[in-house]
Amino acid sequence: MTSHRREQPTPSGRDLVLWGVGEMGGVFGRAFLRAGHTVHPVRRGDDPTVVAAAIPDPALVAVTVGEADLAAVLDTMPVDWRNRVLLIQNELLPHVWRAHEIEDPTVAVVWFEKKPGRDVKVILPTPVGGPGAGTVVSALGTIDVPARQVSGPDALEDELVRKNVYILTANIAGLETRGSVGALWSDHRDLATAVASEVLAIQEHLVGHPLDPSPVISGMVEAFEGDPDHGATGRSAPARLARALRHAADAGLDVPLLRDLAGRHIEAQPA
Repeated sequence: MTSHRREQPTPSGRDLVLWGVGEMGGVFGRAFLRAGHTVHPVRRGDDPTVVAAAIPDPALVAVTVGEADLAAVLDTMPVDWRNRVLLIQNELLPHVWRAHEIEDPTVAVVWFEKKPGRDVKVILPTPVGGPGAGTVVSALGTIDVPARQVSGPDALEDELVRKNVYILTANIAGLETRGSVGALWSDHRDLATAVASEVLAIQEHLVGHPLDPSPVISGMVEAFEGDPDHGATGRSAPARLARALRHAADAGLDVPLLRDLAGRHIEAQPA
């Protein structure tokens, strides 16, 4: 596989590309503008090569599209931008960006949400890793969104796994319980713990090495307690469960609880 990584200093320029201008894009765009950057949008239907010709060397290319659009965006990422990418999506792990020949992105493990017509709601401080982490942390600070820089790929992977286990456990177990993540943990702890165990086994397969469950589960609980009224499930939950089952099948993992939940709640989805 050809690598597009090249050695460079931490991004410090003022031009910044924002690929995706939805709710999350609006948050990051406002943060970067407040931090003094000039933000150049790539909107749905725009030709990114045209923007890249005008802005060949941005500080960062913030990809703020939804998870369903991420693969298509990374496939069409101009070569000159590939070592400047900022990713913010859920269910990220290194294999996701490496599949698109991106070796060293900046990644924000987002622990805040933005819904239409509502202000930003913070659950926990957002860890950010990669070459542009300082730029992102400083920008988020200008809009009072707490963030912190993490050092090294191992620390970033730990943060990504923690977020993945939180969101997958809440969404998948929430198909059964509905309600909030606080109620899930207080009233259905055995179910949540069992789902988290199978989810963690899938994460181990995806990162390619064993994971210590204790800090992962502790991190999940910290997030539950950070916003106990947060809904446990949502529109994306069936797709998350179906995707988890595909990963398990690829790894030859036995995940009986996930399969049982799929049989009851997403029978039309392939297992």
